[in-house]
Amino acid sequence: MAIETLYDKDGSVNALQGKTVAVLGYGSQGHAHAQNLRDSGINVVVANRHESANGKLAIEHGYDPLPVDEAVKQADLVIMALPDEVQPEVYTTSIGPNLQPGSALGATHGFNIHFKTITPPDNTDVIMVAPKGPGHTVRSEFERGGGVPCLLAVEQDASGNAFDVAMAWAIGVGGGRAGILKTTFKDECETDLFGEQSVLCGGLSAMIKAGFEVLTEAGYPPELAYFEVCHELKLIIQMIEQGGLNYMRHSISNTAEFGDYYTGPKIIDSNTKDRMRKVLSDIQSGQFAKAFQEDYREGFKWFAKQREQDHNHPVEKIGKELRGMMPWIHPVEI
Repeated sequence: MAIETLYDKDGSVNALQGKTVAVLGYGSQGHAHAQNLRDSGINVVVANRHESANGKLAIEHGYDPLPVDEAVKQADLVIMALPDEVQPEVYTTSIGPNLQPGSALGATHGFNIHFKTITPPDNTDVIMVAPKGPGHTVRSEFERGGGVPCLLAVEQDASGNAFDVAMAWAIGVGGGRAGILKTTFKDECETDLFGEQSVLCGGLSAMIKAGFEVLTEAGYPPELAYFEVCHELKLIIQMIEQGGLNYMRHSISNTAEFGDYYTGPKIIDSNTKDRMRKVLSDIQSGQFAKAFQEDYREGFKWFAKQREQDHNHPVEKIGKELRGMMPWIHPVEI
């Protein structure tokens, strides 16, 4: 079923004119939403710790960061741009008790609203604007006169004006220049988690490590293994981004394209799709959200262990050395 797509001509920022928007958190998405809305003529206040790196950046950008409760008290629209794991506690202590009657609660990702770790009061609009790009791109595209496509959803329309407020927000951050796609919190959240886990992050990381291990265990030099299973990904992904699989296959050699069709289905087969369906089922049932929240409450012990293990994987060690030979890629090490 096709999604309805809206543009600047289909709405305006009028629903936020003369109102105050509080952006909670000045990280990747927060800084972009705050600056773009301000440049669109909306009054914006920012909540962030002064002493943090993000707080200092907000000050540099002309804001005087407030405590969360103070920002919420002033706001007609509260945009939660905090990490998913901290939102429920911050909502309980500082957001919920200070929401003004008739205000709107905004999310940039459907996680906590969809899985009901945050339950707003009945008199509050609940809306979402989720740009399909990182914050720095949301900001840079806006500055050059463009925009990043945004997903828009209304979960709760207490005022009868929730859609207009959401459109004003989406247009204000530049989404209307590229396209605003109407969806639901459920669909945004579940497809986002599935994409991250099965393909974009989890699946891709596992494929890189497995390919590297197969080659090095077979006696091939780790340098060659890194180039073939990791370094060249950027070129392939750029071509897919520009023109889909067809353009990528048009651009590579006949040998590579033949190998794509010949071997791809041997790697990603019906059993892989069955495991992907189980991943989707765990997301839909809330099992993944439960595991994520439980580990966070325990200090992210399991999470930290996995991060440390992969930080020291051989593909990362050899990759660091090889990236140092290629200054034109602007290497970044964590």
